[in-house]
Parts: sequence; C-alpha cells; structure tokens
Amino acid sequence: MVLNELGGQISSALRKMSDATVMDKTVIDSCLKEICAALLSADVNVRTVGELRKNVRNTIDADENASGINKRRTIERAVFKELVGMIDPGYPPFVLEKGKQNVIMFVGLQGAGKTTSVAKYALYYKRKGFKVAMVCADTYRAGAYDQLKQNATKVKVPYYGNYTETDPAKIAQEGVDLFKEQKMDLIIVDTSGRHKQEAALLEEMQQVAAAVEPDLSIFVMDSSIGQAAYDQASAFQACVDVGAVILTKMDGHAKGGGALSAVAATRSPIAFIGTGEHVDEFETFEGSSFVSRLLGMGDVKGLMGKLTDIMDEEQQEAMMNNIAEGKFPLRILYEQFHNVLQMGPMGQVMNMLPGMSQLMGEGRDQQSAANIKKYIALMDSMSQSELDNPDINGNLKMFNDESRVKRICRGAGRHYRDMGELHMQYKAMSTMISKMGSGLSKGAARGGTNLRAQNAQMAQMGKALQAANPAVMQQIGGMKGLQDMMKALESGEGGMGGLANMLGGLGGKGGLPGGMGGLAGLAGLGGGLGGGARKGRRK
Repeated sequence: MVLNELGGQISSALRKMSDATVMDKTVIDSCLKEICAALLSADVNVRTVGELRKNVRNTIDADENASGINKRRTIERAVFKELVGMIDPGYPPFVLEKGKQNVIMFVGLQGAGKTTSVAKYALYYKRKGFKVAMVCADTYRAGAYDQLKQNATKVKVPYYGNYTETDPAKIAQEGVDLFKEQKMDLIIVDTSGRHKQEAALLEEMQQVAAAVEPDLSIFVMDSSIGQAAYDQASAFQACVDVGAVILTKMDGHAKGGGALSAVAATRSPIAFIGTGEHVDEFETFEGSSFVSRLLGMGDVKGLMGKLTDIMDEEQQEAMMNNIAEGKFPLRILYEQFHNVLQMGPMGQVMNMLPGMSQLMGEGRDQQSAANIKKYIALMDSMSQSELDNPDINGNLKMFNDESRVKRICRGAGRHYRDMGELHMQYKAMSTMISKMGSGLSKGAARGGTNLRAQNAQMAQMGKALQAANPAVMQQIGGMKGLQDMMKALESGEGGMGGLANMLGGLGGKGGLPGGMGGLAGLAGLGGGLGGGARKGRRK
C-alpha cells in the first residue's frame, strides 16, 4: 500500500530511539534525521519536512527537563502530532445534509480517478439513505460519458450527460436543474481532467462552477503523483475553492508523499481515500487514525465504526446467547462471512488491528474474498436444519457424511476439496470457542467486569489463538502483545470498549467467547483463508 514503506521507516526510527539506553542529543538528532530522510525519500515537500523538524525540535526544547522515559514519549507524541497536522488542517470536511439539495463538483488532474471516485462517493452516500444522481460535464475526454454511465448503472443511481453538446457548463447546468426538479439530495458533477499549464481548461472549470454553484468542490488527487503535487494543488486552489480532498490509488506501491504535500498546499481536509478499483473500496479519512495505521499502531476507532455499521443489536444478541450456551450453528459462521465481506478487503481490517498490519500477505485480499464467497455458496446449498443445528459435534460429523457432502457440493457447483476447506474453518472456529468457553460462566461470557474473570478470559483467549492459529499469536507478539492490544482496544472510542468487542468484533457486545464467535475472518480466517485450508489438507 502507498506510504507503507514510509510508515515502516518512521516506526523503525522511533523504535531505535526507544531502545537507546541514554536519551541524549545525539540519539534525538539521529531519530529526527531518519524521520526527515524517510519523508523526503517519499516525495514529501521539502518545506513541509522542514516545518515538521522545526516543530518537533521546539516541542523537545520546551520539555528539556523531562527524564529519559518521558522525553521518549514527548518525542513520539510530537512526531505523531506533526504527521497528523501535515494531513489535517484542523477542521472537518463539509457535512452533507439529508433532505437538502447538495451539489458537489469533482475536479482534478487527468487520470487521477475522478470518474471512479464519483461512483464511489455516490455509492457511499446512497448506502446512507441519500437520493443520489451523477452528471457528466466532461466533454474533453473520449468515452467519459460512457464510463460515468457504466459506473452509475453499477451503483444504481440516475445519471445525465449529452453526447452532442460541447459546452460543459451548459451540460452541468441542465443536469443539476433536472435532478433538483426530481428532489435529489446529492447531485455530483464530474468535470474534465486538467493541469495548471492548461489555462483554458482551468477557465472552463470556473465557468462550470459559476453555472452550478456547488456547495463543495472536491479535489481528486492521485497519491502517486510525486513532487509535482504541491504546485498542481496550489493552482486548483487558486481557481476554485477546494473544500475537500480525495486521495486515490492508495492500494499501489508509489511513494505517496506528494499527496501529503498536496493536502498541505490546499489546507483542505481529506474526506475519503480510494483503496482499490472497485466501487466499495472507499474509506472515510480521519487524520489520527490514518497516521496510527501508517505507524502500525492500528485504528481501533475506525474498526469500531465498521463493526457497528454491519451488525444490528438483535443479531448480536442472538449470536451471543448461542455461543454463551456452547452452541455454534453454521448459521453464525454464514452470517459472519457476509459481514466480513461488507467490511472490505481483509488487509484493511488487519491494518486496523494493533500489531497485525503485516499479517495478510501480498495479494491475499482477493484470495480471501474469493474463498469466503465459495464457502457462502456451499452454505447456500445446505438445508435450514443443517445451518441451524447448534450441536458442534453434530456439525463436524455432517462434514464427514459422504452423501451429504456430495449433495451440498453438487448443489453449490463446488469441488469436494472446497467442502474440506470449509470443514477446517468451522473446526478451527469451534475449537477456539470451546477452549475459551470452558470454565467461564454465562454471566462472564456476557461481559462481566470482575478483574479475575477478565484475566482468565485473556489467558483463555491466548490459548485458543495459539491452538487455532499459532501464526496469529506469533504476529501479535505472544501474551505480552495480546495484553498491549487489549489496552489499546479498551481505550478505543465508540463506547464498545474491551478486547472481545473488538477482536470478536462481529460479535459486538460481550465477553471473549461470544466475541470470538464473531471473529470468523480475523484470527481463524486472517491466517490466509486458504493458508489454513492447505494446512488442513496436509493432515
């Protein structure tokens, strides 16, 4: 992912500083030098890096009397704060109001991904209940209207364009007027790509803005553009009032520092980041969460938001009751597979867990999603009684019933080995649940607050993780890493607190056994959604 190398280099510099026995000026200067070198090599603007170094140095000088440990923390906090300040102007992006007609205009360079971002933006707000429409005011690029039409059809929103009209301002005005008459909440206007050397196109952009009078102009920035980003962003800011930024192609391997410089140039908040080509690979942006993930510290708040968006309280309660009683019907696994798909690529989810950002191997996201889909197809071929059977042993026996396996595979159009992989996933999850459930009362399983019970829960979880997938436990850093993760999760915002709510995640409110029942894709499946199955076939 873009900026992963930068995050690793900054984390390495801070780690070296923390490991130093004496915190003197030489150690501090070495740390700052490494951080600045990493930023410069990632194409962050020289002026921006200079300001960061100066501000961190001022913070250290102001706390000159601090002891070694406190000075380390002061430096870490100062670096974190400056990195956040580099990409966060200090005020939130424009907030759309449902029931009010919001006109949004997208601007940016050629090839930055504006039209695709328009579709992602439309889908995001459509899912939030907005009545959305798209207008193509790009008359410069061949096929622009066809692409917007195709994207609009994919996300199922109305669109407007004109093959014969050459005046983009007129098309934009007609489209906005049409959708205002239809009482649309959100009207998105896509414009031609342009750069600062094209004065005529910049003037045309101003004409479109004057015609539709947008409530917000969004600057779409390619994260791989490099040092030119600062000057290009400044030119757009001078022509139209850029109110928000969308960073695209964040799933690539470019340095990405130029994109951060562009944000510094516009002093506009980043609203979203594009993390892939598909219309659902689109994330809201929050500065501190982004930097936290960049440095491998996870994003508890962001993951909490994903979890609460995909699972209602009734579903949580029903699942918690089943697992607290030692029941694990295949229906729970089926629902959690669907929930995991809704959360987006597994790599993004792992990046949100402290200490687990490197758990997903290169290119494993698509493999994981494909495996989940074939498991869902197999479960769709099962009868209601097979899905709802609460007995774990009975379900395990079903996977060894040749006639049933043959019927299910034939109905799903899948191979026998796929059923074997599903068997191994269910077995791993049921083993984890059984181990953590043993010795815990039903009340503790529902989130008791007794300190001894909590310690017992964490110990049980460590054993279960080790038994189900040793690679996960090793990646976390053993029991100490698990304890650190728990502290991070318990301090997370959102009112859900506690490790079970987080790692259990999809299980929502409750203690570890219930939470782990909702894991279905993080510890058990996070090992690869295929890696575990291959291990099972070797037995």
